[in-house]
Amino acid sequence: MTVFRIGNREIEYTLRRSAKAKKASLSVTPQSFELLVPDGASDEEIGAVLDRRRGWIIQTVQHMEERAKAQTRVYQFVTGAKIPYRGRMARLTIEPFDGTLVEVGFRNGFRILRPRDLPPDSCDVIIESAIRLWLKRRVRDDALEFARRHSARHAMKPRGVQIKDQKHMWGSCGQDRQINLNWHLIFAPKPVLEYAVVHEMCHLKHRNHEPEFWDLVARLLPDWETRKAWLDKNEHMLGWEKVEPVR
Repeated sequence: MTVFRIGNREIEYTLRRSAKAKKASLSVTPQSFELLVPDGASDEEIGAVLDRRRGWIIQTVQHMEERAKAQTRVYQFVTGAKIPYRGRMARLTIEPFDGTLVEVGFRNGFRILRPRDLPPDSCDVIIESAIRLWLKRRVRDDALEFARRHSARHAMKPRGVQIKDQKHMWGSCGQDRQINLNWHLIFAPKPVLEYAVVHEMCHLKHRNHEPEFWDLVARLLPDWETRKAWLDKNEHMLGWEKVEPVR
């Protein structure tokens, strides 16, 4: 991490160099602040970019901190705890059973079956891991269905759809026509996930965000702005923070 100082405040950020970058650009997620620069950018040029954008940086970082404070906190994965799922909070019900692996199901809330002999000191970690795996499989299935539906209707077929733990974006579309999606989109309503899939599929025809790109998005999803607005407003809901209980 690199540090940018504004007055007495130190703000950590990630500096990333790219041979493909033609100019400097800033990006943020609820967890990070990144500066992307061309490979040959000097320290003076990087400092000039940060100085020009210092007002935007401080405002955005404060906004990120407020969002982080609002993020769902889970102290223990026990009956009664809640995690976000498809735009709302879903309750967990944990039940012991005679199996050997944690089983996850959903019907008006999560029903988690845990082995009776699961060691208490590792129970939380194993249950959380099982939930994450289940969620990643579900968002993959949903995304593939949206991709199939829209590719059949609009003749835009990606090479494949991969679910990743992306830190700086909700999705991307590679030159190889491979679409990548952030697994945290499972925490958003299904129409928002559909928007993310359609957004990346439209990059198969338009590699930028010029008006032609947004015109295509609008043809596929006339209410795309409402869906995007939900994503922009509710970033803090897309995940949880595991907090160790005070002993």
